[in-house]
Amino acid sequence: MHVHALAWIVLAGIILTMIVVDIVGHVRTPHEPTLKEATWWSVAYIAIALIFGAIVWAVWGPQYGQEYLGGYITEKALSIDNLFVFVIILSTFRVPRKNQQEVLLAGIIIALVLRLIFILAGAALIENFSWVFYIFGAWLLWTAISQVREGSNDDDEDEYRPPLLVRWVSKVVPVTDGFIGSRMLYRHGGRTYITPMLLCVIAIGTADVMFAVDSIPAIYSLTSEAYLVFAANAFSLLGLRQLYFLIDGLLDRIVFLHYGLAAILGFIGFKLINHALHTNELRFINGGHEVSVIPEPSIAFSLGFIVVTILITVAASLAVSRKARA
Repeated sequence: MHVHALAWIVLAGIILTMIVVDIVGHVRTPHEPTLKEATWWSVAYIAIALIFGAIVWAVWGPQYGQEYLGGYITEKALSIDNLFVFVIILSTFRVPRKNQQEVLLAGIIIALVLRLIFILAGAALIENFSWVFYIFGAWLLWTAISQVREGSNDDDEDEYRPPLLVRWVSKVVPVTDGFIGSRMLYRHGGRTYITPMLLCVIAIGTADVMFAVDSIPAIYSLTSEAYLVFAANAFSLLGLRQLYFLIDGLLDRIVFLHYGLAAILGFIGFKLINHALHTNELRFINGGHEVSVIPEPSIAFSLGFIVVTILITVAASLAVSRKARA
């Protein structure tokens, strides 16, 4: 796939436009989005992502169109898991509901920049060291097992603890006792204070890095094109803020989410290791020759598996939740 510099410029322009629209249309006037507003904006973000996929399909062909679509759906599914952490972070920091949009957007922008760095680093590793797929695959299989363990744990998770960086900053830099509107810095008595708003933004941005460690290797199993990987990550992240307000009250009803994510991550982990075996260069494995016992699943099959798994997970979760409330 040859990606002209103009394609990167267009993608950057779309992302920056979406961020500006968010800032001007939603964040500049702090308010709590209504369910209707969150629904329409969530649909709009998904539509933009799908239109971009149609452009990829038309310009670079159906293979890359399917790779992007599979990557976007995977990232979207995995991003739902982010929402659990976001809920805990926002409640722990006691962010006023009307200011939560600003916190989420700022944290997502930080996450987007960090993910771009991860994606470019991952592309360089894959291009020069194909054995890295073994590491990515093993990590995803371990993550899948962790998801199953988390899903089987009926007890509530421990309260979110801000990352070490946030705790260190709060000890070194003076912090205000509470929120001061939507300000992140506050000047008073000749001293500059940071507010809990800034700490919360840092917490959300750095917490997303933990999810990037799982999601970026996952999408690299579907496409090795950094352009498609970044596009899928960007569109899934930028739509995450409105999705938060849309399903905030529904997260506890998706009771089988961890099992669904485990199935997706397990499948992708297997796919990565299988691909590594097909392109094997490690001498201690089959003398450095490829191992092609199991055929590599096609992009269409992978996409179908992911979609079906998500549908089954959501349908089963809603059915059980509805029965429990009856």
